[in-house]
Amino acid sequence: MQTKTMLRFNFHSYKKLLCCASLLMALSTLAVAELVTEKPLNVLMIVIDDLRTELNCYGVDLVHSPNIDRLAQKSMLFNHAYAQYPVCNPSRSSFLSGLRPDEVGITSNSLPFRRIQPDLVTLPQLFRENGYFTAGLGKIFHLSVDHPEKRVLFEEPQSWDYFFDALGQTTKLGRTGEGRDLSGGTIPWANWKAAEGGDSDQPDGINNAMALRVLEDHKDKPFFIGYGIHKPHDPFIAPKKYFEHYPKGSTQLADEPEDRSKRAKLAIPNDEFFEIFTDQERMEFKRAYQAGVSFADAQVGKILDAMDRLELWDNTIVILMGDHGYHLGEHDWWNKVTVYESGARAPMIVWMPNAAGMGQATNAIMEFVDLYPTLVDYAGLEAPHALSGHSIRPILENPSLPGKAAAYTQVNRGNRVGRSVRNARWRYTEWDNGKLGIELYDHNKDTGEYYNLSANPEYADICKVMKQLLDQGFVASEQ
Repeated sequence: MQTKTMLRFNFHSYKKLLCCASLLMALSTLAVAELVTEKPLNVLMIVIDDLRTELNCYGVDLVHSPNIDRLAQKSMLFNHAYAQYPVCNPSRSSFLSGLRPDEVGITSNSLPFRRIQPDLVTLPQLFRENGYFTAGLGKIFHLSVDHPEKRVLFEEPQSWDYFFDALGQTTKLGRTGEGRDLSGGTIPWANWKAAEGGDSDQPDGINNAMALRVLEDHKDKPFFIGYGIHKPHDPFIAPKKYFEHYPKGSTQLADEPEDRSKRAKLAIPNDEFFEIFTDQERMEFKRAYQAGVSFADAQVGKILDAMDRLELWDNTIVILMGDHGYHLGEHDWWNKVTVYESGARAPMIVWMPNAAGMGQATNAIMEFVDLYPTLVDYAGLEAPHALSGHSIRPILENPSLPGKAAAYTQVNRGNRVGRSVRNARWRYTEWDNGKLGIELYDHNKDTGEYYNLSANPEYADICKVMKQLLDQGFVASEQ
């Protein structure tokens, strides 16, 4: 009797074990199947030409940028992101190659990327070679062509399966409107227009419609889409409805302290270039730039709405950035091409699905050259060449981390080079290896970089430390 009971007990236990084993096998099979069928992460890179941190999400309350702000709120906003060169072509060539400007060999707008680097694998090209559909829409690479009618139809054939840019396709209606030349012809690009018509009458609106179409058509495939928005780049033309966010007379100009230090000789390209501007021209310039920001923001909004509608957020990395900074009167300058904070720092907003740091801002230092290794990291790809940046994955998971020790930016003035390093507190700059000027700014006290401390004996040790840091980032500076 006892034996039968024992046998019955063992038989039932065996059945339970079989059931558990079967369940575990089924779960394992499902898990493997899920891993096998899991979609690769898409990439949507939005690059806005000449966009500085002139956005509400960066604390500029007077700027109307609700869509970029919406993206920033759900993503990670980088307060300290820096371009490696404050000009379109060198900056883009750098972050699209994962190399610094001197390594790429491009330090001006006049050198086409493929003339200098015919075989280098670019960021979108790497994704294309790994089975992604790649599309370039608007300005991603810099075409290095001054006349729109001479633009090639296929911007970068090694990088893109498809390319489209409507620059030069402004409609007849979009070419009319209120506006004026701010310099009487002295500065050909310094003009603005509150244009008649709507978004679709301007190249950026046409590009946006194509971007939405491409996104819709390729939503079910792994894709890398580079979407470049031309405005707020000069000439400052936008539909007049975007100017209405900025009533005439409401524009606030930069507050330039009277006791500021004398500028280093090469700190800006030309001390007298914008002297012809009165406060009236300055206010019109800034108002038109801000209208261009709002125009660009509206295009971003349409893309975000499409992301919602197509349910792409869970498997798409989204990057929104400027290509470098821009001056709006700071240091009496109204352009880019400087290694001041206004020229080097630019917006960087990153949405990374499932990253722990989403919805937060970070003060961690990052460089644009970090984008390539970051996307390679998350996509599980192998870098095709040695990269000069580092993945920001740790920061995207934990925004309280400090990031890298410093960011490096350079600019050339003919055969003279300005090299600058920015750490958490200080910016240190040398012109022609210090022969034509040295600058040191304390960002704890002087965020506008108006008071050069390099000649003050109290800061000699700081200068020494910062010079060592500078030379670590620019090995060629000693050659």
